[in-house]
Amino acid sequence: MARTGTTAVLALLPDAEPLLRSAAEVDALAVRPGVPAHAALLYPWLPADEVAGSDVDRLRVALPVGPVPVRLAAVERTGGFVGVPVPELGRTADAVRAAFPDQVPYGGRFGPRPPVHLTVALDVAPQAAAEIARRTAAALPITTEVTAPRSPPCTWSA
Repeated sequence: MARTGTTAVLALLPDAEPLLRSAAEVDALAVRPGVPAHAALLYPWLPADEVAGSDVDRLRVALPVGPVPVRLAAVERTGGFVGVPVPELGRTADAVRAAFPDQVPYGGRFGPRPPVHLTVALDVAPQAAAEIARRTAAALPITTEVTAPRSPPCTWSA
């Protein structure tokens, strides 16, 4: 779980908010209150109190100039995790990660290039995960675009 002051570079996916609401109907603890539907391009990023203007400038250079079309079409489930891959944001995540090579995505837990995804549920019981995955699949596909990946600081509080 994130600590207070942890930042992330996020691509917001407002059209996917219904997926999070549906997951919360199954298990209120499946989603983090106040955290919008998103795909993390780099998490963790920098401690909030260390973000400088030069960091934000470096980030802006790494982000795409125009909208990025995405199609949320598949569900992945592993244990208590339910997610939706967002492969269209892979190159953007690669560019952001290359701009900040000292920031290891997810602390290295998922390798150097973890796939970009929308987390629908995290750390839920298997039965809840199965129901959330079923509901998520029924709501797909969602075709949308990311008009501007969210530039930090975006702080997730524990």
